[in-house]
Amino acid sequence: MATAQQPENKGQETRTVADLVEDIQALTTEIQELYCLDEIPWVVGYSGGKDSSCVLQLVWNAIAALPDQKRTKTIYVITTDTLVENPIVAAWVRSSLKQMKSEAQAQGLPFEPHLLQPDFKETFWVGLIGKGYPAPRGKFRWCTERLKINPSNRFIRDVIRASGEAIVVLGTRKAESTKRASRMKKLEAQRVRDHLSPNMNLPNSLVYSPIEDWQNDEVWIYLMQWKNPWGYSNKDLFTMYRGASADNECPLVVDTSTPSCGSSRFGCWVCTLVSQDKSLAAMIQNDEEKEWMQPLLDFRKELDAEETRDKRDFRRRNGGVQLYERNLEDGISIEPIPGPFIKEAREDWLRKLLTVQKEIRQTAPENMRDITLITLEEMSEIRRIWLEERHEFDDSLPRIYQEVTGEEFQDPRPGADYSLLGRDEWIVLEEICEGDAMHLELMAKLLDTERQYRKKTRRVGIYETLEKCFNTSSRSPEDAIKNARLKRELSEAVSQGDVAKVKQMTLGDVAAINEVDEGESDEEVTWASMKFKKENSEE
Repeated sequence: MATAQQPENKGQETRTVADLVEDIQALTTEIQELYCLDEIPWVVGYSGGKDSSCVLQLVWNAIAALPDQKRTKTIYVITTDTLVENPIVAAWVRSSLKQMKSEAQAQGLPFEPHLLQPDFKETFWVGLIGKGYPAPRGKFRWCTERLKINPSNRFIRDVIRASGEAIVVLGTRKAESTKRASRMKKLEAQRVRDHLSPNMNLPNSLVYSPIEDWQNDEVWIYLMQWKNPWGYSNKDLFTMYRGASADNECPLVVDTSTPSCGSSRFGCWVCTLVSQDKSLAAMIQNDEEKEWMQPLLDFRKELDAEETRDKRDFRRRNGGVQLYERNLEDGISIEPIPGPFIKEAREDWLRKLLTVQKEIRQTAPENMRDITLITLEEMSEIRRIWLEERHEFDDSLPRIYQEVTGEEFQDPRPGADYSLLGRDEWIVLEEICEGDAMHLELMAKLLDTERQYRKKTRRVGIYETLEKCFNTSSRSPEDAIKNARLKRELSEAVSQGDVAKVKQMTLGDVAAINEVDEGESDEEVTWASMKFKKENSEE
């Protein structure tokens, strides 16, 4: 959930409270007219923060003022729980949705709340612990689409399939940032209907932003002076913002000259896309009763470690070695791009996460003792990835779970506990390989590949799969990196038309270069392609 105060746009005209009241009255009429204009269903994005609460409150009050016979169109209220939200905020939102559903039924209003979650195969922990993705960074922001965008888009697409169209109501404001203002103005120029902008991500849907021109202070004025219509407390929301400000400063907003809440931001407690989780740290600092969340903050700091090369594979997930130019103090070094977390690191992350979950369940307030940081469904998928995709048939997840929790792991996946290979066979392999990690990996892959094909009536593709095992795991790290560098040098020589350098390379070198791993992004280099490029370079 992103609820943030950003710097206001400088130079924007400040409105009086009287102007705001007049705007609210005009917006109420505008919302009612848009709602009654057609049969297109509405989808209101609700995060539980100030902006989305403000918009939902405006819509709720406007629809409540309509006659019963005009409240014919469903208004879906959707919230996406990423499963790694700030626990305090997540509890707040869940409780809000329950209250909202109850009150909508009592008032006879067409609001229908929905709590959305990412597919269990796309959650944060399945990505990091299962697939071994590193913590998200600016250049590898793998979390946002999986955790936030996909769940809401799936729901909106379902609405569009059923009704043909949808109007998405959002609390986005131009004052949030210069970039947001610029984007919103561009979309305004493309409007085909009054007040409704095109949704560039979802065809057959339009976006309505009622408070697009509001300032932060105006949002707080409205929330503090107009009662929450579904019976929730806007003052509690205000208190939550104040508690998430580093200086604990969030003055009561009584007019537009009063500064609003501090620059706190609520979001995923594991987020490494920001330098530090200021809101979570401030909550712990400002309230002794929230000190139980300190282990979350400590865990996030470990995730945010800048240097994790010793915990990551030298290959990408497809088994290929991809090089890049790394800037060092003494020059440029051609090195392999670090791949996913290795087996030991992934197991360590799981162990630490379960330990944190156990600890906070013991120290959290009574109403938060059932907190779940990682679900059984997520762990089942992680286990499946380790067994079937990584061929780690020692099946360490149930063992780690029992060691930390003292309970037996109950896998919800049918037949998950049946396997011909297990921990005993893995120990034997480790002894045979005598510390050679690549040899162990290759043997495990070959054995498990045979096991997987054993149950199939037709073993089509087994030779290709076995060959891939050799291509990705038969070389030592040093040889694999050397081979990748050789490929890189030859590719550069070919692209530059350096015939002399190409001729210097032996046929054996070229044969090794041609062993391109399946799915590898590097272009395959062959004598035919070299000849083609050479001819093109001479034209």
